[in-house]
Amino acid sequence: MSLSSGLEIEKLMELKEYDNHFRVIVLDNPKTQLKGFIAIHIKNERVPSFGATRLWKYENELDGLRDALRLSRLMSYKASLAGLPCGGAKAVLLLPEHLKNREELLLSYAEAVNSLAGDFITGTDVGLSQDDLRLMKNSSKFFVGLNDNATEFTALGIYYSMETCLEFLTGASDLTGKTFSVQGLGKVGHALLSLLYPKAGKIYAADTDLEIAEKIKKEFPRVSVIKPSEIHKQQVDIFSPCALCHALNLQTVSELNCRMIVGCANNQLQDETIGDALFKQGILYTPDYAVNVGGLIAVFDEYEHQERDDKRVQNKVAGIKKTLSDILKRSRAENRAPNRVANEITEKILKDRVK
Repeated sequence: MSLSSGLEIEKLMELKEYDNHFRVIVLDNPKTQLKGFIAIHIKNERVPSFGATRLWKYENELDGLRDALRLSRLMSYKASLAGLPCGGAKAVLLLPEHLKNREELLLSYAEAVNSLAGDFITGTDVGLSQDDLRLMKNSSKFFVGLNDNATEFTALGIYYSMETCLEFLTGASDLTGKTFSVQGLGKVGHALLSLLYPKAGKIYAADTDLEIAEKIKKEFPRVSVIKPSEIHKQQVDIFSPCALCHALNLQTVSELNCRMIVGCANNQLQDETIGDALFKQGILYTPDYAVNVGGLIAVFDEYEHQERDDKRVQNKVAGIKKTLSDILKRSRAENRAPNRVANEITEKILKDRVK
């Protein structure tokens, strides 16, 4: 197998994000401007691999491939830690500089998903809407998310995790009067604000899209909308990264002024050593894939059941609290960063599955 634009399979295997993936599919249809990758990290027997699809502007194809590899691995971690039987996958579509026909691009992508004959189940991520999902679903049975509750349950899982962290530190889980900074006001960031707003003492929020930030200010007048470059520096109880990856890096870690970090963004750590640094600073970091799995739980439930039952999904999402509590208790007992503990637990689950 070879990759488009000179990216050969040998180069793929040299990438640090490559983790002996089950399959990597190149998408390249010049007629419809479809270009991108589907990365299937793990394919479990008789169960499709799950992962959403994002349509995003990347600097180059290699960046898109790396994102697909990194996120598909993360999806395997999410599923395993949450007790779901599916493997992880991810699709990354490269947004053209000048998109001629969005519908044509998406329909040709749906055809590509069909060609995998059910190995890959997908939904919408950054850059794709529910209207896009309905369009693709009409051409492929391998799309999920029409229940439109994945965002709600991702946010609920984050909220439960905040309560769990607070109880771990103080013995009480009530978020009333606590202070928050929310980085990223997209679908999940907005849903999280809706949950926090009635109880919070002070909320700071930021988004790189000024129009979105202005809408948030009108909807939640007590929220202080500030510059994105300042959001992680606020003195708060909980900092919640809900934007793109690597919000926690060498620069931002030294500028944090919070007690806990609980957010829905994927791959929040620039690398695992950042988790070690947070642990040494006394900041409680929750491994992102342990707490932002509510959406995956919701879409897997949709795949399993014909009828929608939000109460059933809520009960499953509530399981995040015990999983996180176990990680935090072990972290304290072993004097190790929570991300190290979570990785160890998850990698053992994955190893046991392939025995």
